[in-house]
Amino acid sequence: MKRRNFLQFLGTGAVSMSLLPPFVHACNSEEKRRISSLTSLVNGIAPSSEDELVLAEGLSFKRLISFGDVLNQTETFGFNNDYTAFVPDHENSDKGTLWVNHEYTHDLFISGYKDGEIKTKTQADLELRSVGGSILRVQRSSDGQWELIPGADHKRLHGLSEIPFNWDQPIAGSSLAIGTFQNCSGGVTPWGSILTCEENYQHAFGEAIHGSDEVDYHHGTHGWEAFYDHRPEHYGWVVEVDLTTGKAQKHVALGRFCHECATLIELADGRLVVYSGDDGNDQFLYKFISAVPGSLKEGTLYVANIDQGVWMPMDISDERLSSVFKDQTEVLIHCRKAGAILGATPLDRPEDIEIDPVTGDILMACTNNKPKGNYHGQIMKVIEDGGDYASLTFRSEVYLTGGSALGFTCPDNLAFDQGGNLWFTGDMSGSSMHKAPYETFGNNGLFLVPRSGPQAGEVFQVASGPMDSELTGPFFHPDGKTLFLSVQHPGEQTNDLENLTSHWPDGGDALPKPTVVCIYGPLLDILNGV
Repeated sequence: MKRRNFLQFLGTGAVSMSLLPPFVHACNSEEKRRISSLTSLVNGIAPSSEDELVLAEGLSFKRLISFGDVLNQTETFGFNNDYTAFVPDHENSDKGTLWVNHEYTHDLFISGYKDGEIKTKTQADLELRSVGGSILRVQRSSDGQWELIPGADHKRLHGLSEIPFNWDQPIAGSSLAIGTFQNCSGGVTPWGSILTCEENYQHAFGEAIHGSDEVDYHHGTHGWEAFYDHRPEHYGWVVEVDLTTGKAQKHVALGRFCHECATLIELADGRLVVYSGDDGNDQFLYKFISAVPGSLKEGTLYVANIDQGVWMPMDISDERLSSVFKDQTEVLIHCRKAGAILGATPLDRPEDIEIDPVTGDILMACTNNKPKGNYHGQIMKVIEDGGDYASLTFRSEVYLTGGSALGFTCPDNLAFDQGGNLWFTGDMSGSSMHKAPYETFGNNGLFLVPRSGPQAGEVFQVASGPMDSELTGPFFHPDGKTLFLSVQHPGEQTNDLENLTSHWPDGGDALPKPTVVCIYGPLLDILNGV
């Protein structure tokens, strides 16, 4: 990829407020935003294999909250924090609510369970309560750093919470599900609620076999089915959470698959468009378009044929689907099968999706596809015809390809700061790090692509995580002065508490703890023009 082509991909004009996602638009206190003109140089870091969170010059971090920290009289902060989203208070952006996903468990750290032992219900309940999400009330202190508001009404959603389906028909015989887990990335609605996405749900209660009441428990990894008879069809959805009440609902109309994210755009007429990738080898890209303003129930789910540049409706009226599925609900429950029938284009683990605030184009991280020999992944761009998010035709391009040439591998989460600069994280699996073909990349990192200035279009590593960890959920405060970031699963390769592979963040002989940090510094100020 030539640098000038990447600059064209990023765009070089001023940020158009009309193209910003509604939530970001609403958060801006200024009438206009300009792309910062970078006059000083970004000094990236070399890949690191240290058991530390290493940051580039001009950045520093403060620990906000870690696994097990007390939230209220009955709840603690969950495990493996992932996606974060900050919603400021209307009257004061120095206070707000921070949502944090809790994706999956490490049973040894949570309940003390070791492989080969007989798991108890007490252990299962501890594990189920460690996933889902946390609702945190936070404030910026006088020194400019963030902290939990003491005594505030912090809340939890977890694997034992009752969550109704936003649908007229029951799902696998029930109008509600018990729990949410495998919560990976997400999105924010124009009205300030959170969309949290259930990704690798099959690891919990297995997978449903289409056309049968049987369950394939082959992929279940926790043994929870020994204590709870929960149907697999109840998981794999986009879950909307009201941050004020903590109440949630699962949106059936957005389809069931391994959702990485749910990136929402509000059209001029009030209708909603939601993009979501299915994080699996040879899985698909989806788009929901609502039929009425503000609805995440009434509308049509589409799947992408990248080769032809068309969005194909996943509708039971299509004879190819009606000959296999009994009704629309069954189509939505089995999106992967329905998408394959329609001829959707298999992709290389389509993960996070973000809207470029300058060009309005859709960026999608495709992490890798090892069985097909794609070890390093790529970032794709989808351009809707006419710049219309409701268009049913588009074109796509690959502009940023992972590998040693650009110094990154396995792109996962994407974020744009208020200056229009692109940030993204890497996602090498813990079992793959430091092994071929990933030896030169060290631990997982955070990367920056400046949009302007003498280094525009270049890729810089600006952070490296502790041992075994993954940096996830980057989310900028509206003023651009704080980056909320999750440090997920440090020490994940630990199989014995006497032989820990990480001691971050406490050091010494301490157990590793997934942690949310706040990143500050003059580099952020320069990049965001503040």
